Amino acid sequence: MPLERIPRVRLATLPTPLQPAPRLSAALGGPQIFVKRDDLTGLAFGGNKTRKLEYLMADAQRQGADVVLTVGAAQSNHARQTAAAARQLGLRCILVLTRSQHNELQGNLLLDALLGAEVQLIDPAPDRPAAQVMEEIAARERARGHRPYLIPGGGSNGVGCLGYVGCALELAWQLAQEGIRADYVYVASGSGGTQGGLVLGARLYHAAYQVVGISPGSPATVVRQNCARVATEGARRLGVDLTFGPEDFTVSDAYVGPGYAVLTPAAAEAIRLFAQTEGIILDPVYTAKAAAGLIDHIRRGQIRSDQTVVFIHTGGTPALFAYHQELGQALQTPAASGVAR
Repeated sequence: MPLERIPRVRLATLPTPLQPAPRLSAALGGPQIFVKRDDLTGLAFGGNKTRKLEYLMADAQRQGADVVLTVGAAQSNHARQTAAAARQLGLRCILVLTRSQHNELQGNLLLDALLGAEVQLIDPAPDRPAAQVMEEIAARERARGHRPYLIPGGGSNGVGCLGYVGCALELAWQLAQEGIRADYVYVASGSGGTQGGLVLGARLYHAAYQVVGISPGSPATVVRQNCARVATEGARRLGVDLTFGPEDFTVSDAYVGPGYAVLTPAAAEAIRLFAQTEGIILDPVYTAKAAAGLIDHIRRGQIRSDQTVVFIHTGGTPALFAYHQELGQALQTPAASGVAR
């Protein structure tokens, strides 16, 4: 089934810009860098989840849902965008959020509250994960006569990943319009929906670039499995005879640092570097770690100065305000005074 025939609700401002970053390239001594501005999708401060939610919310409407539920960390970008999408469509939204680094009413949690989402903030518990709590809440909603629609973390399943199949097509068009041949596409990759969709799209549209995922928290083996699962599910949704395995995905977990949602010195440097060269603001949890990976790969020579790379900015900037203390300390380091290393 062609992508355009899959049910979709319009939530995002598309296409997002493909922005050249010449000052960033110069600061790193090459290569040519472009930033795909998926932080500008427009829904409640934007981000990559909006593309996924266009298909997920259409599926919720098709099933007659009156309440949507999803899971995430306390400062989840996906949860914030899900709450906003639900409000646009007149649906209730229940968020099951696991306490993480910042649980105060700031950043994304503040926006969740402003959007009127029903937030269940829970402690991490391996024997009772957030997805299980979501199922329990959904069962209670059904008992009360409601029709819940459950969205997995990150919106990462065969439906959600179609948003990034569409992004791959959009990117192919933009690259062709500018006469650009990309060698690499770098993106933050955790639950697998974004990278899985991009790789599925790249296969469908015969893109020559390599998609490189940088994990913000999970082991690379887990991320590869996530990507393979959602890409295969997405292919089935499209009626395409494609199956993906973990070996089809390039993922690095070398930039996680002490753990998920913990700001690292390399991530803080990436935030400063993007801001001070291009005026582009990264978030501390996802895009900063992905950018740290890109920067390190350039410095190590893994990407040559004569090559071209696209960095997909997946959004998440509201979380910056929850991390103001860590970022304030990072700005006081000697490296903060300039953009070169």
